[in-house]
Amino acid sequence: MKILMILQIVTALLFNTAAGAVLGAAAGLDPLISAVGMNVISGAAGFMSPSSDAGILKAGVLVEIWTGEMVKSLRGAIDGTWLDGIPDYSSAVGNDVIHLVDVGIDPDVLINNTTYPIAVQELADGDITFSLDKFQTKPTPISDDELYAISYDKMARVKESHTNAISDAKFKKAAHAFCAAANSDTTPLLATSGEVDGTSGRKKMTSDDLLAVKKAMDKLGVPATNRRLVCCSDHINDMLGWSEQFSKQYNLDNVNGKVGRLYGFDIYEFSATPLYSTAGEKKAVDAAAEAGEFNCSFAFYTERVFRATGDVKMYYKEAQADPEYQRNLINFRHMFLAMPKKSDAAVTIMSTYYVEG
Repeated sequence: MKILMILQIVTALLFNTAAGAVLGAAAGLDPLISAVGMNVISGAAGFMSPSSDAGILKAGVLVEIWTGEMVKSLRGAIDGTWLDGIPDYSSAVGNDVIHLVDVGIDPDVLINNTTYPIAVQELADGDITFSLDKFQTKPTPISDDELYAISYDKMARVKESHTNAISDAKFKKAAHAFCAAANSDTTPLLATSGEVDGTSGRKKMTSDDLLAVKKAMDKLGVPATNRRLVCCSDHINDMLGWSEQFSKQYNLDNVNGKVGRLYGFDIYEFSATPLYSTAGEKKAVDAAAEAGEFNCSFAFYTERVFRATGDVKMYYKEAQADPEYQRNLINFRHMFLAMPKKSDAAVTIMSTYYVEG
C-alpha cells in the first residue's frame, strides 16, 4: 500500500511538473517557475492526496492545456488574413453578447456649430445586441493513453484539425455577413461583364469591372485608405489573365491569402465567398451552387466592420463512461462574430451567367 501511495505521489509530481512547464511556456512564463507553481497549487487543492483519483487530476489539467493551445491556434489563424487588422471589440463582449453601441455606431458631426445646447441624438441602433456565432466541432475519439500522456504529436494533430474546421467556418460566415443581401443604394451589387467562359457560361471579371467597384466605393464616400477586396478564385484567375502587374504581385506576395494590390485595394483570395442566384440574391451559408450560380467577390472598408471573439471551451467524455468503446471523446466550442457596423461602405460583385438566345 505504501509503495502504491508513493507511486501515485511521484506520478502526480511528474505530471504536474510537465503540465506546469507546458502551461508556463504557453503563457510566456519561466517553465521552471510554472512547474513548481503547478505542484504547489495541486498540493494546496489536495490533488496529490493518495485518495484522489489520478485520472481526474490529469484530465482536469489537460483540459486547461488543450483549451489554451486551442485559443492560441485560433488567434493565430487570423494573422495576415483579410480579417486581420479590422477593429477587434472582443473586450466589449459579455456573456458572448455584444452591443452595437459598443462597436462604434457613429453619431452625426456638427461643423462650426453656433447653436447651444447641442441637441441630443438618439442612436437608432444603440440598444441592439447580437449573440456571437457558436462554432462547434464534432467529437474526435482519443484513447486514454493519448489523452493522459500529454502526447505532443497527438495534441498538435487534434488541435490543428479542430482549429482548421472552426476557422474555415468562421471565415465563411464572416464573408457571408460582409456581402450585400441584394442590390441597394447603400449595398451595391455589381455584375461582371467580360467574355463568356465556354465551360461554365460565366462572364469573366474585367479591369473595367474592378474599376466599377472602385467607383461604387467612391460614390458611397468610403475613404481611399484601408479598402480591401476579397476575391473568389474565379475572379482572381480572371485578373491574372489581364493584369501583368497583378500577376507579378500574386507570384511574389501570396501570403495567407493576400495576393496583391490594385486600384487602391489590398486584394485577398478566399475560395468560400457567398453564392448568388442568377437573380442577384445571396444564398445561405453552405448552400449548394445550382446552374449559373457562382462565388462572388466583395470590397469593404476596414473601419466599418468589426470582429469579436468570445469563449473557447473544450468538451470531453471519459472512456470510463463509455464501456462499449472505451474511448474518450473530445470537441470544442468557440464563440465569434464578424459583421459590418453599418451597411454603407461595401460593394459586392457577382459573376453574370450568360444564357444563349
